[in-house]
Amino acid sequence: MTDASTGKVVVNRVMSLDGFIAGPGHTMDWIFEHMTSATFPEVMAATGAMLIGRGTYEVGKRMSDENTDYDGGAQFVLTHRPPAEPDPDVTFLTCDIEEAVATARRAAGDKNLEILGADVAAQCLQRGLVDEILVYVLPVLLGDGVRFAPPGLDRIDLEPFSNVQSGGVTMLRFHVRK
Repeated sequence: MTDASTGKVVVNRVMSLDGFIAGPGHTMDWIFEHMTSATFPEVMAATGAMLIGRGTYEVGKRMSDENTDYDGGAQFVLTHRPPAEPDPDVTFLTCDIEEAVATARRAAGDKNLEILGADVAAQCLQRGLVDEILVYVLPVLLGDGVRFAPPGLDRIDLEPFSNVQSGGVTMLRFHVRK
């Protein structure tokens, strides 16, 4: 990216071994059986803002009573339909993906912008806006659900640069080749 910010745009994914980032019905409770924000605290510490898709935001709201200890900085939700009742902890954006990334990057300052949500991440990847992909592979097979990458995503070449294991969780990191 050509932004003056020193932070990177990082797609952050938790994935089952069979390639799903959410289970059937968009369930994500299986994640907390294997990891917490304390599993890899350096990721949270390096994150200054998050750009989240509306679907992921809704799933997160339903799960907020279960796990509220992740602080990734300012939260931006990209949506076509902002909710009728505002959320004081979230800024809802209705712009295009490039503008949403630029807005969230400014809020992140010199830290990373974390991208969450299958559709938002795919849009960012297709437009060349992503610097890194970080994947937590969990020791579970879900069999069905939301795939890591949606159908129709063009080939994107990656360069592995880190893999670390903590308990049963393996964190893989890749640079996106531009």
